[in-house]
Amino acid sequence: MTGKRVLVVDDEESLRRVTQLKLQQAGYEPMTASDGAQALELLARHPQDLIITDLKMPGMSGMDLLRKVREEYPEIIVIVVTAFGTVESAVEAMKLGAFDYIIKPVNADALKLIVSRALEHHRLREEVKSLRSAIDRKYGFESIVGQSKSLLTTLDNAARAAQSDSTVLIRGETGTGKELLAKAIHFNSPRAERPLIVINCGAIPKELLESELFGHTKGSFTGAVVNKQGKIEMADQGTLFLDEVGEMPLELQVKLLRLIQEREIEKIGAAYPTKVNVRIIAATHRNLQAMVEDGTFREDLYYRLAVIPLTLPPLRERPDDIPELVAIFFKKFKERLNRPALRLPPSLLPHFSVYRWPGNVRELENVVERLVVLAPANEITVEDLPDFLRRERPPLEAIQLELPPEGISMEAIERELVVRALQKFNGNQTKAAEYLDISRKVLIYRIEKFGLRTEE
Repeated sequence: MTGKRVLVVDDEESLRRVTQLKLQQAGYEPMTASDGAQALELLARHPQDLIITDLKMPGMSGMDLLRKVREEYPEIIVIVVTAFGTVESAVEAMKLGAFDYIIKPVNADALKLIVSRALEHHRLREEVKSLRSAIDRKYGFESIVGQSKSLLTTLDNAARAAQSDSTVLIRGETGTGKELLAKAIHFNSPRAERPLIVINCGAIPKELLESELFGHTKGSFTGAVVNKQGKIEMADQGTLFLDEVGEMPLELQVKLLRLIQEREIEKIGAAYPTKVNVRIIAATHRNLQAMVEDGTFREDLYYRLAVIPLTLPPLRERPDDIPELVAIFFKKFKERLNRPALRLPPSLLPHFSVYRWPGNVRELENVVERLVVLAPANEITVEDLPDFLRRERPPLEAIQLELPPEGISMEAIERELVVRALQKFNGNQTKAAEYLDISRKVLIYRIEKFGLRTEE
């Protein structure tokens, strides 16, 4: 943490000079001021990372300086210096926002230690602030891209649900972003500073799921050599996200129901229940209501989970959002894979918009990443697209066609389409017919009908 700027404020010149020298020897960049007023003048011209100020000075005292700094420069750390008999003043200064205090006479090693600790604390605080800002950007509701009415309705309800402790059930096909929505709800809730624990109920063998969720005590079964804290207990005071909750065995559904109703769990082998305070968000791609009718999911648990049901629409139901998603993923992977010159022509976007995307947003993201990795030139072409995108026919509205107010000849449009298709493939009739989605025989008929010549 050397190289940091430190302002020493003391009315005794000898103490200022000694402290300045000690800080210089430790690798810091110290400045000095003889009183609070001079310190404020210096701060206005020279930003500082930390201030060391005596409490008792003529004119503006160290306490007054501290108040002013807290008000005008809240990011600056303040350490106060006090005599042995006035420690109470130092404690009062800490209540006003001072980081710590030093008792005179100032020991060189103690000075370096406390300054180093203060700056390290400040660095960690800034890192946490930066991380929180990054989390807010990544997991805010604005990070879930799209303007379709169905998606915006879901996001609006999720934003309101985030402010409560009610249980949320997120429904949606695989790849629609259920976990991202769950994180957005958590990080926009009053529990945002507490843990978010994620567990995929379908990814853990059924025989291990109970131990993972609820924990166990030492000796409760073969192999239980130590006490183990379960995921639910880890999420205490925070949020537990149960992904693919429809895969949970019936015998564990009973224990989950007790958690929701009684706010307590029973560890495997424990004599007494453990109280926990968790907010539950569950997600599933399955139809839980149908599972209730089949007897594979408890009806009482379903209604406990679905207090606030949210549905993420599949990508095929919001095609207008696809160009925006493609642009975002393309920019992300260009930066990550260091291909700044790579271009994706707008003319290719209709190929993305008409595909049904059974894997939803996740599949779209994977396709864009693959294009960025494998594109041989600096512009992606139709030939670079996967076969399933090349086969898709862009919708009619994707064709830039201006209809004149005086009317237009249908036959002229048909003739122009045939000419352009033949030009596109250098006269290759088979490829031109495939492009127009007609047989080669029909194409030849139209060539003859319009009296087209090869050179044309």
